[in-house]
Amino acid sequence: MEIITVKSLYFQYEKEPILKNVSFDVKKGEFICVAGINGSGKSTLLKLLLRLLKPTLGCADVLTNNVAYLAQRASAFNPDFPATVAEIVSLGIPIKMNIGLREQRKTVDNALKQMDMLDYRNQSIGRLSGGQQQRVLLAKALVKKPDLIILDEPTVGMDNGAATQICCLLGKLNKKENATLIMVTHDVPLILNHADRILQFEKGGIKLSSPKDFYQNIALHD
Repeated sequence: MEIITVKSLYFQYEKEPILKNVSFDVKKGEFICVAGINGSGKSTLLKLLLRLLKPTLGCADVLTNNVAYLAQRASAFNPDFPATVAEIVSLGIPIKMNIGLREQRKTVDNALKQMDMLDYRNQSIGRLSGGQQQRVLLAKALVKKPDLIILDEPTVGMDNGAATQICCLLGKLNKKENATLIMVTHDVPLILNHADRILQFEKGGIKLSSPKDFYQNIALHD
């Protein structure tokens, strides 16, 4: 069952075309990696999927309203920021869930456990590393039990170890929880073993391929 349907999508800012005749589907439970050079339209595509922009032509339909979004890593929390990890994650629980304090704690702890951050629940968010803070923000996105998670370069600015850990956790989330993920990244080699398909932005359009075909294509052009 498709959760994203993009057909004959065009988008331009004023007279400058950004996306031209883009078409693809994402099935429930898929992990899609979006790759390409800066300025090729990756972030614009995410804004269209999040309904922050309207297509010039065509459609970019997300067939659920239960969507979580994780942006590029924001500036690090101030070391004196007055909130614990658990408090930050609890902010992601929608009011409409209308659950009691005991259930809130369970929901927060489950999300932190998925991100290997449960042991840090009572620590100040500002005292954590950048990679740990990003994992906390991902846990905050998970507490609403989203049908779709959209991530815009969640590993940018991280060292290789922290970025690898994030990618592995996302792969585990996809496989064990059947979570649907669409992730823009420049760290494609780190995600190849976890993604189902690679959406590669190229001059003149996009190319959708398996991780194996994507890797072989890179090898041919090296």
